[in-house]
Amino acid sequence: MSKHATTMTTFRDHSDDELRAQLATNRDELFRLQLGQYTNQVTSTALLQSKRRDIARILTILNGRTVGIEKQAEKKSATEAPAAAEATDKKSKAKKPSKKKAE
Repeated sequence: MSKHATTMTTFRDHSDDELRAQLATNRDELFRLQLGQYTNQVTSTALLQSKRRDIARILTILNGRTVGIEKQAEKKSATEAPAAAEATDKKSKAKKPSKKKAE
């Protein structure tokens, strides 16, 4: 799984209040990084981009939840996760149509 996918799933696991708190801290850190950049104290400009993207990811999840598209992920136990994956594999295999020649 990519880093982007793992951060999105961790953000989805948080509640709305936790996401809003994390959004506030990310915005504060971004402000401080921008201020440090103007005073030539920031050496890594990649942090600015990553903070902006994290803010955008959090806002995307919060907006999706208000519209009803996004739901908070439910935490599953280690034993339920493989069983759920097997169930979806069986469903996808069962729905494949058979190939018939039209005569």
